[in-house]
Amino acid sequence: MKANRRSLIAVLCSVFIVSIWAVRVLETAPANALKSSVSQIPAPEDVLGFRPGDDRKLASWKGVVEYFQKLAAASDRVKFAELGKTTMGAPFVMATISSPQNLAHLEDYQKIQSLLADPRKMGSNSEKEAADLIARGKMIVLITCGIHSTEVGSTLSSMLIAHRLASSNAPEIQQILQNTIILLVPSLNPDGVDIVKNWYDKTLGTPYEGTEPPELYHKYTGHDNNRDWYTFSQVETQLTVEKIHNVWHPQIVHDIHQQGAFGSRLFLPPYMQPVEPNVPKQIVEGYTELGNYMAAEMRAAGFKGITTNSTYDAWTPARAYSHYHGGVRMLSETASCRLATPIKIKFEELVSREGYDPRTETSNFGPVWRGGEWRLRDITNYMTTAAFVLLKHAAQNREHWLQRFYEVGKEAVRPRKAGELNALLVLPSTTTQRFTDVLGSKSSDMLLGILETAGVETEPARRFVLNGQVYPSGTEVIRMNQPYAAFAKALLEPQHYPDLRDSAGRPIAPYDVTAHTLSLLMGVDVKKVNAPFRFAKLQVPPSGMNGGCGDAIPPVRAIYRSHVPAMDEGWTRWVLDKQGCTNYSTIEDREVRAGNLRAKYETILIPDQQPRAILNGHRSGAMPPEYTGGLGEKGVNALREFVEEGGNLVCLNRASDFAIEQFKLPVRDVTAGLARTDFYVPGSILRIQVDNANPLARGMPKASIAWAEDSPAFEVLGLTGAPPVSIIAWYPEDQDPLLSGWLLGGNRIKGKAALVEVRLGRGRIILFGFRPQYRAQSLATYPLFFNALR
Repeated sequence: MKANRRSLIAVLCSVFIVSIWAVRVLETAPANALKSSVSQIPAPEDVLGFRPGDDRKLASWKGVVEYFQKLAAASDRVKFAELGKTTMGAPFVMATISSPQNLAHLEDYQKIQSLLADPRKMGSNSEKEAADLIARGKMIVLITCGIHSTEVGSTLSSMLIAHRLASSNAPEIQQILQNTIILLVPSLNPDGVDIVKNWYDKTLGTPYEGTEPPELYHKYTGHDNNRDWYTFSQVETQLTVEKIHNVWHPQIVHDIHQQGAFGSRLFLPPYMQPVEPNVPKQIVEGYTELGNYMAAEMRAAGFKGITTNSTYDAWTPARAYSHYHGGVRMLSETASCRLATPIKIKFEELVSREGYDPRTETSNFGPVWRGGEWRLRDITNYMTTAAFVLLKHAAQNREHWLQRFYEVGKEAVRPRKAGELNALLVLPSTTTQRFTDVLGSKSSDMLLGILETAGVETEPARRFVLNGQVYPSGTEVIRMNQPYAAFAKALLEPQHYPDLRDSAGRPIAPYDVTAHTLSLLMGVDVKKVNAPFRFAKLQVPPSGMNGGCGDAIPPVRAIYRSHVPAMDEGWTRWVLDKQGCTNYSTIEDREVRAGNLRAKYETILIPDQQPRAILNGHRSGAMPPEYTGGLGEKGVNALREFVEEGGNLVCLNRASDFAIEQFKLPVRDVTAGLARTDFYVPGSILRIQVDNANPLARGMPKASIAWAEDSPAFEVLGLTGAPPVSIIAWYPEDQDPLLSGWLLGGNRIKGKAALVEVRLGRGRIILFGFRPQYRAQSLATYPLFFNALR
């Protein structure tokens, strides 16, 4: 009995001593270092009520934000921040994930990144300083999710990735945390998270479950929000560039996407040809090395249906800001299901895409996936595995990546020699007053503002003479020996897209468009200088950009919005909103079909869209009845009545073919029915001549540009008794129409009309054979656009 009491007393004493020691440790330990040890790290299902990847479950944006907030509160490996507000006022957020020691010194690592990105900031012994910085620096990996909101897997996967990084003590995770700083953006389009979830929940359990919303999933740009990485028009792009890219200069950007259901299960770089020529060779080497490593690791782990070097190219900077800022963009594209609804795919239903056949194993595709059920859980498994393989490579090759990053910066800032491109000169705009009134600023100022956002250095010069040419005061000099000169060069020089054909001689379509020459699109003159030169700097006050419609009495306008969402419709609203043109309405199928339009509107605009989508909309049974049918015969008749009663109908690009066909106009599209081998314009900048004596061309020069993308070109038919047609712009007879990009069969449109006005009754129909407000970039043709809306 006494022995038992002695044992009990000894135990109690031991507990007391350990308790005192524990209290002292807790009192002296940093509070931040205790979060992981004293708090349970919440799993996503603890907050959401389901595990991301579960069938038929989507998270709201509020739920996503709440999870990251609770994760950061519980873990000393996670910092969480709101960077700003989205287009529709939601929080735009980022989680920074690394070891507690790294998180305590983030400013130091930002400074290291800044010095390696721009070696001009280093001392005289830059190589030794660089070696020291590389030894101390960390890999910066930016993971971006959810820019395309119907690609639901990535935002869900962001929570799985963050939870594992915050909760696992596995050696490979510890290595990642020690050697990398991960910047995780759960969604680049938070507004779309809720647009898609609300639609999915509304249709869950109905025949329409898994369909996409009958509206753009970004208020203005829809899918085109991933085409904004060199003009920075949208607030989400601005926040990402200004508060993440330009602050952290990430070596790797992992951009997580989804693709169609019937091809490969996963695409990874390297990208197929062509690569935009201003992308540094070290960037190409980097994404090739990393992409091949990721594919090999995932294949070895049993993942099937993986392709590289196919489908997606690296041509346009619209999707790859990091390629011109020292970092590789690692696009991953995982096969989709029907949002969060499982699907079954038969092996014979798999279809080829450019560069691979999903039913045949080759050097860049395999192992073959035999078909079967494909679920959201499969998507999140592919996405999270790919992310951790990427992080593993980044952590294990930290110094290698930092050295490559430094080499890109060093090559960019080296002095240029005679014979090399030394500088680009941006001349001040010489546009008419009407052009400036529309923009609220000179187009050259707007272009320079874009370059400034991207970190490009420009220097205003006093009047100087170079090679016998006089350059006026205000000419901006962009030297090539600076970190991001390649970005400026890509946007200021014309593109020469290669004439790529398949074995049958058919053109291989680019993944997006082939031209991105902002100087042409914005009507700004740029000159090259291939030798060193001197100039005196000029102090120029900043210029505002407060454009407007310029209407004394604004007409009542309506923009047609189909239930088959059209991105050009969103861009049109953005341009009008940006220019302060608030006096417009959105008009949908039901209102058009009801008629009596002239009593409400003076102008109706139909944005660029396939004619059959405008006429027929969604087929019956594919969507709820209120979203099917298109304009139909009733809508066409109502629009004809609108014009005949004095209305102004404006049709952009492919919508012009809709008007020609439905109203039997005396105009023919000379490109209609042509094979791609005979005529092809997949997003290029063409030259046009303009009748600037016509009121529709007020404020335009005689020579200008047209953004052509699957665009018509018009021939006026001399039919007896037909309504009169005026030609406002046309393609020159004696010049190559192509200015930048790719054009096949250009001779077929020489001398043909690009913009015509057809009088019908007391009104008119204006047919644009191009997009005059293309992605808010084609400022050179804004006057045509706004004149048409008067």
